Amino acid sequence: MKIAHAQTHSCAAALRQPGGILLVSCYELGHQPIGLAQPVGFLENTGYGPVTLDIAVEDIDPAKVTTASFVGISVPMHTALRLGVRLAELVRRIHPTAHICFYGLYASINAAYLLRDAALADSVIGGEYEVPLMHLIGALDRGEPNVHELAGVSCLRPDGDIHLAEPYLERAPNPFPIASRGQLPSVDKYARLDHEGTRHLAGYVEASRGCLHRCLHCPIVPVYEGRFFLVPEHAVLEDIRRQVNAGAKHLTFGDPDFLNGPGHSLKIVRAMHEEFPQVTYDFTAKIEHLLKHQALLPSLAEMGCLFIISAVESFSDAVLANLEKGHTRADVLTTLNIVRPAGITLRPSLVPFTPWSTIEDYLEMFHLMQQHDLIDATDPVQYSIRLLIPPGSALLRRPDVRALIGPLDQAAFQYPWKHSDPRMDALHKVVSAAVEEAAKTDQDHIVTFDRLRVLAYDMAGRTPPPASPRGPSRRLPRLTEAWFCCAEPTEGQGRPLRVKEQM
Repeated sequence: MKIAHAQTHSCAAALRQPGGILLVSCYELGHQPIGLAQPVGFLENTGYGPVTLDIAVEDIDPAKVTTASFVGISVPMHTALRLGVRLAELVRRIHPTAHICFYGLYASINAAYLLRDAALADSVIGGEYEVPLMHLIGALDRGEPNVHELAGVSCLRPDGDIHLAEPYLERAPNPFPIASRGQLPSVDKYARLDHEGTRHLAGYVEASRGCLHRCLHCPIVPVYEGRFFLVPEHAVLEDIRRQVNAGAKHLTFGDPDFLNGPGHSLKIVRAMHEEFPQVTYDFTAKIEHLLKHQALLPSLAEMGCLFIISAVESFSDAVLANLEKGHTRADVLTTLNIVRPAGITLRPSLVPFTPWSTIEDYLEMFHLMQQHDLIDATDPVQYSIRLLIPPGSALLRRPDVRALIGPLDQAAFQYPWKHSDPRMDALHKVVSAAVEEAAKTDQDHIVTFDRLRVLAYDMAGRTPPPASPRGPSRRLPRLTEAWFCCAEPTEGQGRPLRVKEQM
């Protein structure tokens, strides 16, 4: 099928003009977007001067859009892609001849739609996107017509057909450019660490990308297919240094799994702690890695680790087996007894609504959360997460999954499914509404927990247990932005994009 986008001419010459390259972040879970900082570092290193926009905290400036010949939209997660499509529609209206490039984890698995069906993208890049993004901009700058020959770049061919490239999975260049954050909104515009009654500025960094594991529902799997890449130690430490000097007192290591390369991770936190002994941090790791590397936990705590996020997903062994998570409910409980004595809080992420979850599983979850003292450590959004099955998901390889899903809803970037028990779908709706309302008022976790438990027991036609007999939450260390990468966009995120009024 041949496509004729509004923009087909070369960006040559214009890309080196002030504002000729605009990189936009839509949403990165409340932290200063590395999806802008890292590619800006790469581009500045090769002589370009991109400008940035983070629509999570900034109004869209039409002047920036009309000045840009190249607009790159960072889409590292589901919500970012949903917002990114709306942004691209706006860019097409404001500046029809701009070259629009989607890049990031959710870009390549939706490339055909973005390029052909929606006709919103002129190019799409997935995987380790910085190098192909740099090569694409260089080729456009030189007026080269065959950008479809660039590794990792999906785009229109000169004849109007689309070329779909594999995600770019090559090792980083040496030397690795340092993330450039000077243009981004200051760190005080983003989520903070809430700890011991005080809120501290928080930064964000990645020591690795991709993942060794192949959990069936994970969106990383169809892109990285079990591979992961280390970010060079010097680049990570310099990025940390700059963020601390800008006021950050806490760092989130946003690696899909910080313990994929434990030696690399340990070297980085040890060096960070030696230079900044008062800075704390958190990271994400699988249950099986926490069990395997439990001997490291006391040292990690001594060097400032406050909490670990782990994809528990479910307390149902049947659900965990269907997701091929690599752990059991017993493993989760064992991990709690390992992490807590080390002085670290375990903060579980959950996917309680799956085709295999039962209403009894959902009720049992509340019992276990209370029994094992996990209420304060669990962000209420976790009780509302429903399994997303995006294009390319490894779940689609299973015949039983293909039998239960509907046709691809490409505009929503997922395959819809209905639970065999209608109560579960109805429960998801009421729980999601309650969680979003609680988030707006920063409601105490225990109050939200009791409210959601009542909703669940009512849906099951059973009498709920008495409200939890305790005082206010202990406010265990957490970040103030509690939304989740696999959550559907909230009502607030679904509102019209904020556009800056022109003088």
